[in-house]
Amino acid sequence: MKILTAVQMQALDRRAIQDAHIPGLTLMEQAGAGLVASMEQVFGPLAGRHVTILCGKGNNGGDGLVVARLLKRKRVRPHVLLMAQPSTMTGDAKTMYRRFVKVAGTGSVHTYSADERCRSLVNTSQVLVDALLGTGLSAPVEGLYRSAIETINASGAPVVSADLPSGIHADTGSVMGVAVRATLTVTFAHPKLGLYLGAGIDHAGKIHIVDIGIPRSFEDGVDSMVSLLTLDECRRRLPSRPLSAHKGTFGHAGIIAGSVGKTGAAALAANAALRTGAGLVTVATPTSVNDILESKLLEAMTVPMPETKARTLARSGLDRLLSFAQARDAVALGPGLTTHPETVEVLQTLIPKLERPSVLDADALNALAGRTSVLADCKVLPILTPHPGEMARLEEDASPRSINADRIGTAARFAQRRRVLLILKGARTVVAHPDGRLAICPTGNPGMATAGSGDVLTGMIVGLLAQQLEPWTAACLGTYFHGLAGDLAAADRGPIGMTAGDIIEHIPYAFTQTAAPSGY
Repeated sequence: MKILTAVQMQALDRRAIQDAHIPGLTLMEQAGAGLVASMEQVFGPLAGRHVTILCGKGNNGGDGLVVARLLKRKRVRPHVLLMAQPSTMTGDAKTMYRRFVKVAGTGSVHTYSADERCRSLVNTSQVLVDALLGTGLSAPVEGLYRSAIETINASGAPVVSADLPSGIHADTGSVMGVAVRATLTVTFAHPKLGLYLGAGIDHAGKIHIVDIGIPRSFEDGVDSMVSLLTLDECRRRLPSRPLSAHKGTFGHAGIIAGSVGKTGAAALAANAALRTGAGLVTVATPTSVNDILESKLLEAMTVPMPETKARTLARSGLDRLLSFAQARDAVALGPGLTTHPETVEVLQTLIPKLERPSVLDADALNALAGRTSVLADCKVLPILTPHPGEMARLEEDASPRSINADRIGTAARFAQRRRVLLILKGARTVVAHPDGRLAICPTGNPGMATAGSGDVLTGMIVGLLAQQLEPWTAACLGTYFHGLAGDLAAADRGPIGMTAGDIIEHIPYAFTQTAAPSGY
């Protein structure tokens, strides 16, 4: 599903109205109906509840007035707070105001002012609808709108935002002075970029996307390189499991990982690859820790490799490591390998010689710091999976903060410049292709901010690569289902105290889900 900027969405609306001759009132009606349906899905039956809808004077306010009218018909007690006098309203919003008054009367409409009466109305509401500001916001919020947003945030009531939380920039996710903290954001036609960036992530809450009737052919014509990963799309692209299959059908994944004190990283990656469906998994690890790793793995195999005195991979094992990688269908490198100088040298030599699909994570990425030019020699497009700290080490003059300030730009530029697939991990992980394609992952939660979560992702991706998925598909599916498994684990056990092992346990259930907890 394409993610759009404010300008792209506005152009799509205009085209639907002008070329497809869909009245703006019809689009507005569909938006309001979709928002009400999402409210009922999340909050249950609304009849008898006190709901206050705060409406701006533009089209966003018109959406809110549709919501108010439809709620009235459902025997809800709606109250509308207008940010302008009714006499000053124009266009479709004015029409929707008249339709609401015809159903509910003027007694349910109040003009907002920063007084105790309005605060009391908001504070006694069981649900609030934010229909104040839309995608056109370009300046800091001030005056009565700022007061209204602050009153909403102070109320403690669940908040549903129309299209995006008021005060959030539609393209950057930045807070424009002050912004609504929504429980649920119902965005119309297509997701907006700012919902998945910066502060927009925290302010949007759960996100639902509703169809408002824009022709599919018009949507397909929008030139957007950024997409949102969805459950339906990702499930369709999973490898099939034919009845005649055997373990060889689903490939042999190789993992080069582990060192003294860090065999857990190797074990997590191996178990994740198996849970993702790889038929066989073998881990290459330093000789002296091989027995320790074997005791942690029942289904995966291990191969001991020459080691340094520090019990890390040694230079003398380079040829054996290369042979190991070439004998597998896909290979992952990095978890728990350390940054021992000799091991770093091994990785810098090994990576450009690989002839199998590969995933580079953790210490494989650290080994590339200052040496990313070696990626130009890779024979097969590698997948890199850095978190912001690792990304900052790969990029010159960067810091984790600067990386997070421009996640999409950073991922896109690095993928194109170094000819790699890049998975920039974090809240709303970004997947970037060297041809300019970008995908944003909506799954995942703070409970996954725990040791070993990245090793699980590495194992899942190499498991999918071993099953002959092409790298872009494996990167997108691995990222989506890793986050979904984490969401299922959080729903099952709560996000506090989650471990990477909890994510692994929920991987099979993620693949069989028909509806994601996040709504995507």
